[in-house]
Amino acid sequence: MSGEGDLQLDTTAKRKTLSIVLWLNVAIAIGFFAVGYLADSNALLANGLDNSSDAIVYALSLLALTRSRKWKRGAARFSGIMLLVFAAGVIADAIRRFVEGSDPGGVMMMAMAAVAAVVNLICLRMLQNMQEKDVNLRAATTISFNDFISNGGIIIAAIIVMLTGANWPDLVVGVAVAAIAIYGGIDILRDTHKDRHDERGTVHGDKRE
Repeated sequence: MSGEGDLQLDTTAKRKTLSIVLWLNVAIAIGFFAVGYLADSNALLANGLDNSSDAIVYALSLLALTRSRKWKRGAARFSGIMLLVFAAGVIADAIRRFVEGSDPGGVMMMAMAAVAAVVNLICLRMLQNMQEKDVNLRAATTISFNDFISNGGIIIAAIIVMLTGANWPDLVVGVAVAAIAIYGGIDILRDTHKDRHDERGTVHGDKRE
């Protein structure tokens, strides 16, 4: 009976944490889109798309908490694929801006990235403090860490934009954010594949399926 109570409390705590992280990401995404549009910034819009996909991931994580291990793997797999799709869109937008030109606003880029960095750090610490993370929660933690790193890149790009007036730092960071998303997406997909083998007691390449 005590074990069931502990499990319920643990699930409740995880649900509360994921709910907070979810709504913080929704708020950040809205901010990135609004400021990114005003600042004509690929990097900010890239992070807006990133945080939007993150919000979907956290929503799936909430649904997955009381589901089967297979369901959790499916949610994590969807998260990884979402990151890869997001990355492709960001790279396409960066190429368009490179060809057509853009005039990103460095001050707005820096201000938005600084706010997002603080919020993402809070989200990351909350997720890292969760106990006994399954494959889906590990995916959520990976995504939050990627967000925090990309915010630092935007701040550096904003400084260079303000000093030079060039748009290439904004594009470079936008593509870098996409690269981080690609790495994170592949890492999540690998983790789901490994978790499947762990559950079945098999190894990669084993034909016992």
